Amino acid sequence: MNTLHNDSFQKRHIGPRAEDLKSMLQAIGVGSLDELIEKTVPPSIRLTSPMNLPPAIGEYEMLAELRALAAKNKIYKSYIGQGYYDTITPGVILRNILENPSWYTQYTPYQAEIAQGRLEALLNYQTMVMDLTKMEIANASLLDEGTAAAESMHMFHASANEGTGNKFFVASSCFAQTIDVMKTRANPLGIEIVVGDHTTFKPSKEYFGALIQYPAADGAIYDYAAFTQQCHEQGIYVAVAADILALTLLTPPGEWGADVVVGSTQRLGVPMGYGGPHAAFFATKDEFKRKMPGRIIGVTIDANNKRALRMSLQTREQHIRREKATSNICTAQVLLANMAGMYAVYHGPKGMREIGLRVHNRAVTLAGALVSAGYRQLNAVYFDTIKIDTGDAKTYDAIRSAALAAQINLCYHGSQTITIAVDETTGAKDIEILTQIFAKAKSASVTVKHSDLQTPSWGKPFVRQSAYLTHPVFNTYHSETEMLRYIKYLELKDVSLANSMIPLGSCTMKLNATTEMEPVTWAEFGGLHPFAPSDQTAGYQQLFSELESYLNAITGFAGTSLQPNAGAQGEYTGLLVIREYLKSIGQSHRHVALIPSSAHGTNPASAVMAGMQVVVVKCDDMGNIDVKDLRAKAEQYKNELAALMVTYPSTHGVFEEAIHEICEIIHANGGQVYMDGANMNAQVGLTSPAMIGADVCHLNLHKTFCIPHGGGGPGMGPICVAKHLVPFLPGHAVVKTGGNKAMTAVSAAPWGSASILLISYVYIRLMGAAGLTDATQYAILNANYIRARLKDHYDVLYVGKNGFVAHEMIMDTRGFKTTANIEVIDMAKRLMDYGFHAPTVSFPVAGTLMVEPTESEPKSELDRFCEAMISIRNEIREIENGQAHKEDNVLKHAPHTAETVVSDTWTHAYTRETAAFPLPTLRTNKIWPSVGRVNDAYGDRNLICSCPPVESYA
Repeated sequence: MNTLHNDSFQKRHIGPRAEDLKSMLQAIGVGSLDELIEKTVPPSIRLTSPMNLPPAIGEYEMLAELRALAAKNKIYKSYIGQGYYDTITPGVILRNILENPSWYTQYTPYQAEIAQGRLEALLNYQTMVMDLTKMEIANASLLDEGTAAAESMHMFHASANEGTGNKFFVASSCFAQTIDVMKTRANPLGIEIVVGDHTTFKPSKEYFGALIQYPAADGAIYDYAAFTQQCHEQGIYVAVAADILALTLLTPPGEWGADVVVGSTQRLGVPMGYGGPHAAFFATKDEFKRKMPGRIIGVTIDANNKRALRMSLQTREQHIRREKATSNICTAQVLLANMAGMYAVYHGPKGMREIGLRVHNRAVTLAGALVSAGYRQLNAVYFDTIKIDTGDAKTYDAIRSAALAAQINLCYHGSQTITIAVDETTGAKDIEILTQIFAKAKSASVTVKHSDLQTPSWGKPFVRQSAYLTHPVFNTYHSETEMLRYIKYLELKDVSLANSMIPLGSCTMKLNATTEMEPVTWAEFGGLHPFAPSDQTAGYQQLFSELESYLNAITGFAGTSLQPNAGAQGEYTGLLVIREYLKSIGQSHRHVALIPSSAHGTNPASAVMAGMQVVVVKCDDMGNIDVKDLRAKAEQYKNELAALMVTYPSTHGVFEEAIHEICEIIHANGGQVYMDGANMNAQVGLTSPAMIGADVCHLNLHKTFCIPHGGGGPGMGPICVAKHLVPFLPGHAVVKTGGNKAMTAVSAAPWGSASILLISYVYIRLMGAAGLTDATQYAILNANYIRARLKDHYDVLYVGKNGFVAHEMIMDTRGFKTTANIEVIDMAKRLMDYGFHAPTVSFPVAGTLMVEPTESEPKSELDRFCEAMISIRNEIREIENGQAHKEDNVLKHAPHTAETVVSDTWTHAYTRETAAFPLPTLRTNKIWPSVGRVNDAYGDRNLICSCPPVESYA
């Protein structure tokens, strides 16, 4: 036995064992893994040398290196504010949600019957947001505050009355990063951003919308009621970027006329993480419910007329509306939204108000002390942030030097103004230290008098009068015992990777290893403010530099931006970089994006948001891009062609042989090639986007590179680009990033969701070039093994030239509608009875299942899934040959709950045992859906998006 590399992570990550390989290859019909790859991946695009990556490292060594890396970050006490605040994550939430694989390995809750736990948690979140903002509807989170503000602008633009102007007003008192993102999102659509003082703004018909900050970036609180009324009189919609904690004390925007309220829930127990991930909120009026971005959780009933939850109004989302969508939002921030919602559940209305009041009292105390020391405090009304005029540059500099010496970060403006934002972690001792720093700079002596206001001294119209968080869910679980059991109660309703494989095509639900996840919650990574001075963030800077070099090596490209904080954001950013490049060479008139008909819905939605005209390219009978149609359209639009958006391998699960020719056609007609990185799990180490001829790609780090899906986020979508596009990589208004001709920011934070980049960094280091290549090969092996095992039962719609699939396949289930009255959704629901989350349903081909097993699943789990699929096929055969009823059968009534199976009344033509235990193995390992089949139509007709009355839970 070789004991030199006993700590090899590769054998932990890849599922099939060495002893399984022979039988799997035999089932597939090839003699070796190399032969399978040679027959699957076109030789013309194969890499000829290994990727230039560091050698693999063991898990123990990796953690030691990470400790050294973490030590390079300096955790100063932060009073910077500007949308990011230190917070206290309750231990019961930290351990049982953020660090719990049963929560962080869940997928987006498309299969509602096995997702009722996180759906309830998200409904709590929506209710919290609606209560605190006093708006009529809220979604289940967006990516960050800047993006949420930009989404409000898009929604207003789509809703504006005919004849309304194309200007959008942004108050100069908004956060700088938000203004930057707004500029980015406005420019491609021809929207003119006008930044100015809201107190002197003159509303007119030239404008369709406005954005204001509440409280303002410098901490001041303004009465916006008159401003909002004046805007409405001119037909201008008003969005408010609000501080969610301040709303526990402040009059909510919904009570003075706001049309949309956005913001971040970061300070509700979610670490700063050097910028993310954090859940943004978006709340609006009922009239916008069919235009608002993001996912909405709603209440419905199941087949047994029991209360159930589901994602509502999906027909307005990008995967349905495609180029007609007003938003490309796909991934949200579900894991972080669940944490924030649970924070409100744990603290309740009284606790939330006490936290807000404690924060405010600290600010009042500090303001009083500094005024006593001889400073001017400039904010007449404030919540947590005071604005100090130091009087002169000398005093300003002395304070700055003393604060840094005390390991304190303040927010500095110009040459004599400083803002100080206190937070939940600020204690009495902290106020004393701050006071002494300021007092010493003026040679003053001050005695701190601690404020203990029971109500803010703001008076009308600022002090909140309305109640919030009145639902029992926010007034029950306030001891740790109760909270722990509530979290566990919800957890047990859901299927995650902790239960079984999740074979979702195009989603890459692979292992999220514990060692990869562990450093995310370390204080040295979680406790940094994104605008901390760069000399305090050396550990992160090294992480970014090394990760960028690894991603460059993997993709074959010259540069990387880590800023896009979701896959759809990466798509959008890649197209904007192309747009900026074309502009720089005098080709700004190029605006056509060619997109295959099989593309994911985010592709056309992103293209339209980037100011491009979508032209759809056909696919042939083999599932490949129709090269003849592509050539014709590229030549037809040769003077306007900007880009082709192509997924590789295709969304049909094959490596297209003509990919080089496809890219050459685009380049020959003046366009650039954007490669969607959704299927990079079949490329790494075998080929690369640069090798196939692309100019830019985005990478779903939450797929290929092991960031967990979190039940619907977080995700990360960095882009990698060829040399000529590097200068245009996105910059940032506060921290220098990007190329020397950087476009404005696409995300609120300079490096997006920085803290979870650790996961992908660790994965690459643990695997090394050889391990990553093996992972790709085993992903292809596992997919072809499933195909081989199921070939006598299901047809695979598309295969490559030699009869093999890539890392996923489309199983054709359409014929069962004719032969047995069984639709693909019936099969998806029946799989729940077998303990599995369904594969991807009806994408990219309606009525089919797309299966992707990933390399992490062992042969035993692949076999278990195949046995379930074979059993379901036999159940369909029983309907086809008349043994089972066409309506009253196990598929039409799936899934079956425990309550249904043990009920005194059983009227079905099949047995309880057939319903619950179709395979013997389920007797000892059974996952019970907590509700019957949900009624989607009822939920959309009777839209309820907040916690319903407690009686409905009975």
